[in-house]
Amino acid sequence: MEALITPFSSPLTSISHKPPSSSSFPPLTTTPFFSRKPHKHLTHRVLNSKFGSFLDLIPENKREPIKFDINWLDPSSTSRFDVVVIGAGPAGLCLAERVARNGIRVCCVDPDPLSMWPNNYGSWVDDLSALDLDDCFDKTWPMASVHIDDHNTKYLDQPYGRISRKMLKMKLLGGCVSNGVKFHKAKVWKVDHQEFESSIVCDDGNEFKASLIVDASGFASSFVEYDKPRNHGYQIAHGILAEVDEHPFDLDKILLMDWRDSHLGNEPLLRVNNSRLPTFLYAMPFDSNLVFLEETSLVSRPALSYGEIKSRMVARLRHMGIRVKRVIENEKCVIPMGGPLPRIPQSVMGIGGTAGLAHPSTGYMVARTLALAPILAESIVECLGSTRMIRGQPLYHRVWNGLWPTEKKLTREFYTFGMETLLKLDLKGTRSFFDAFFKLNPEYWHGFLSSKLSLVELGVLGLSLFGHSSSSSKLDIVTKCPVPLVKMMANLVVESL
Repeated sequence: MEALITPFSSPLTSISHKPPSSSSFPPLTTTPFFSRKPHKHLTHRVLNSKFGSFLDLIPENKREPIKFDINWLDPSSTSRFDVVVIGAGPAGLCLAERVARNGIRVCCVDPDPLSMWPNNYGSWVDDLSALDLDDCFDKTWPMASVHIDDHNTKYLDQPYGRISRKMLKMKLLGGCVSNGVKFHKAKVWKVDHQEFESSIVCDDGNEFKASLIVDASGFASSFVEYDKPRNHGYQIAHGILAEVDEHPFDLDKILLMDWRDSHLGNEPLLRVNNSRLPTFLYAMPFDSNLVFLEETSLVSRPALSYGEIKSRMVARLRHMGIRVKRVIENEKCVIPMGGPLPRIPQSVMGIGGTAGLAHPSTGYMVARTLALAPILAESIVECLGSTRMIRGQPLYHRVWNGLWPTEKKLTREFYTFGMETLLKLDLKGTRSFFDAFFKLNPEYWHGFLSSKLSLVELGVLGLSLFGHSSSSSKLDIVTKCPVPLVKMMANLVVESL
């Protein structure tokens, strides 16, 4: 679930495409980009059942590179650009295309520019529609559902979709090609800076110079610097695209969250662990026998172990009567959430995970990054495309503050407060929180999930959420959240100065 996550789409008419066959899905396999120390004493082996375990099934699909004729760089012809973008993910490609369409010389460097992105991306349909990317969905659902517990289900009248990574990447690559972006296949080892120019050194020995280096290589990058401790929360998930005998999910609804724990009735240790550090199921039903299933820890610090996540998922699927016949693809992901922003400004510009764009409370990032890339591109073009050629510190100041103006820093503090609140809630508190959250006007809960609310609107949301909360939930907020609240208020004051 990239989106709430992943996540992280009167019922609206679905713009669904025909559900694709299992063989048409691009791979979802990912590898954790780092290893975090897991919570202690949270490992457990689920008892065998007649349904067995999907954990021993080997994913069948292999990642195949995209066949696309891109503009490969001839290093002997040039080594000087206006902008070098490190990384060919959604953030890097979108930014490269946007900058290059204004005549700026751009080179994108990636170990494998044509490889299929590994992550599973989900998004509210209107978030991509606003970016003219309606055609980049594999499948859409007209509604979403949230199981708070066994007796309380919310139905969200908001279309949701699974992003087609192949269609999105080909669309972004096409824009890069038509605007002259050059591509170089290599890993960047080192970045150096001089007063008005920076350079990168690649593992193949090539060196390229540019007025601006943009790091779009993801959370694990070391090129973007921080001046505060990186006290992130972590979203961790294990997912599978599976062929099953049958499943209980409505085909016209995405299951956004399932917080029920009845599947742990015969697993006392798992149930105790889950009551303290809850996980939920996220499900995309494509047809009666094909479904994407993902067990997710929304946020924890430190991250839950994969072993714990998988054990809970096995118990859940067994309880639901879901027998996995084939694992077509699998996904393992860790998303750092919240924590401080990178040092602003600095010589390397960030975009995507390297710029702190992941939603601190939910992990949503792709749609937001695609929306912000044109804003960052405009700042870059204003500097490097002007007759004055603004470079060096004035350039870094302009682009970083263009991406993170004061208003956006302030709203991020509120979203981070949301994450810190969720970190302190057990299963009972989490259920109460989302029961109240999804009672809000859709303008507010959807705006919160999509990072669209202003600081004033977030304040109204906070008051409304407190008003809709149960007595026990209000007690949780009053007793468990004063420290995060004080920190948020202090940070708001600092950022406002």
